[in-house]
Amino acid sequence: MSELPDDRGLLLARTPWWRNWKVMLPLWCAIGGMVWLGLHFNIDRSVIAASVVAVGLISNAFVWLLGIIALVPVIGPLIVKVLSIGFIWLLNALGYLVSYIAIRRGYSKDVLTYRGLTIALVIGIVIGFVLGRLV
Repeated sequence: MSELPDDRGLLLARTPWWRNWKVMLPLWCAIGGMVWLGLHFNIDRSVIAASVVAVGLISNAFVWLLGIIALVPVIGPLIVKVLSIGFIWLLNALGYLVSYIAIRRGYSKDVLTYRGLTIALVIGIVIGFVLGRLV
């Protein structure tokens, strides 16, 4: 962090741009606007998702958003912990891979059942985690 003198001669620390809300809030508004425009003009959803991920990772926008969520008392830090559990990410990635293979082979009805069970499992894990932390 660089330091800047104020009018009284004291040194004030300047926050980096990725922690400054004056930069990140307009960035998130721009991301939301671009997603809306992309959906409005029927741009491929995978292109929109890839752009959001690229911009979010380059600018640390996801970390800033998680920091904002963590500011909510009691439930905020729990949500951030649950979102950062690697098992949830691994389970979701495996589900997408299996879904892709199953749809290609013609088992689309089974995929819907499987994804429903996966979502129910993830919701159950999240509820159990939150209740376990609160009790």
